[in-house]
Amino acid sequence: MRKDPAVNVLGKPLEPCSLEPLTGYFRDGHCNTCAQDVGQHTVCAIMTDEFLAFSKYLGNDLTTPRPDFMFPGLKAGDKWCLCASRFLQAHDEGCAPKVDLAATHMRTLDVVPLEVLQLYQADDYQT
Repeated sequence: MRKDPAVNVLGKPLEPCSLEPLTGYFRDGHCNTCAQDVGQHTVCAIMTDEFLAFSKYLGNDLTTPRPDFMFPGLKAGDKWCLCASRFLQAHDEGCAPKVDLAATHMRTLDVVPLEVLQLYQADDYQT
């Protein structure tokens, strides 16, 4: 699998999202992507209880550990590479989590406008 260039939504080098828990389509700590990543796991989001409940309601339980998939289960405050379409869906439903723009891959912009991402920009990072 060939990774897309590691560039964030701000046009700069993609920063790490999370090494603990280890996230990313490639489980490399970054929201890197490639043609095979059909879910486009490119949004570096900071989990909230509200978003985790929303995701579970939609059938994607992110809180239960799944050791068989090297998945520790998430809690509020964890950073995780979300699917761009799920983030947009959460935005539409009013429960989108905060986003680390420096760690959000530029391919996200194929699905989510930058103006929408900026609405959820994490307080500790300003463009």
